[in-house]
Amino acid sequence: MTYSILWHRLLPLYDPNEAQGIVRWVLDVAFDMSLTDIVCGKVSDLSRDDADRLEKMMQRLEKGEPVQYVLGETEFCDRVFRVAPGVLIPRPETADLCQRILAANARPYCCLQPPVPLRVLDVGTGSGCIAITLALGLAPVEVSAWDISPDALLVARHNAHRLQAQVNFELRDALEAATCAAADGEGDRWDVIVSNPPYIAERERADMRPNVLNHEPELALFVPDADPLRFYRAIAQYARLTLRPEGQLWFEINPLFADDLERMLVEMGFADCQLIADAFGRLRFARAMMPARKPVAH
Repeated sequence: MTYSILWHRLLPLYDPNEAQGIVRWVLDVAFDMSLTDIVCGKVSDLSRDDADRLEKMMQRLEKGEPVQYVLGETEFCDRVFRVAPGVLIPRPETADLCQRILAANARPYCCLQPPVPLRVLDVGTGSGCIAITLALGLAPVEVSAWDISPDALLVARHNAHRLQAQVNFELRDALEAATCAAADGEGDRWDVIVSNPPYIAERERADMRPNVLNHEPELALFVPDADPLRFYRAIAQYARLTLRPEGQLWFEINPLFADDLERMLVEMGFADCQLIADAFGRLRFARAMMPARKPVAH
């Protein structure tokens, strides 16, 4: 068993550079091999047990299973998060979204008069990557996070515990949130609401790679062609009821529907609606504000 043989096994699924990167990642994380170790041929020196474990991992990779699931972890915002089948794998775009929210909400801390904690909600938390990153990066802050998947919440809670982040996780359906908020009389509850909801239209399936289609949770990926904004609409309706004046609504978005989303947010009464490009120039984020409360006339 050699490094060259290993990465060549993945060529039917990946180009050479990607195949090499995946194998190096596995050897680094699972077997603590540096690039120097790999070049020096230490793959051939693995014990029988380790060689058997590597072979099982390679078989999973050859079936198209994402390397993050095979390893059980991925890096996000310089932290290691556990991931598992049934939980969406965090993407670099989502890390970019977190950095933008952190920058927009950075506040100087004064020990004589500490600021009131920001109240932040992450809708559709998945692995908990957004909620945990914001909980660890903002101070003072109170973070809550929702997901409709019990399995995802188990993974998110594990990540929060391991990374020592204080997050209140709840099993809630974003599509019913506005109705519940109206019935319960929720109001002025959140300073920031953020979501990376399902946004891939069914018609986009044909352009997606099999390792995503066959392994990542459809519940976290797809929306009907006839209503691609269904989650954005539901979350924005909830935000209109529960964001404090000048509170922020942040979304990761599908560039195909960016203009439609901006129009919807404006029509719903949000202020300062912005579409924001990622590092590749694609419209990948949206930010909107709850209007300021008008002064009472005397």
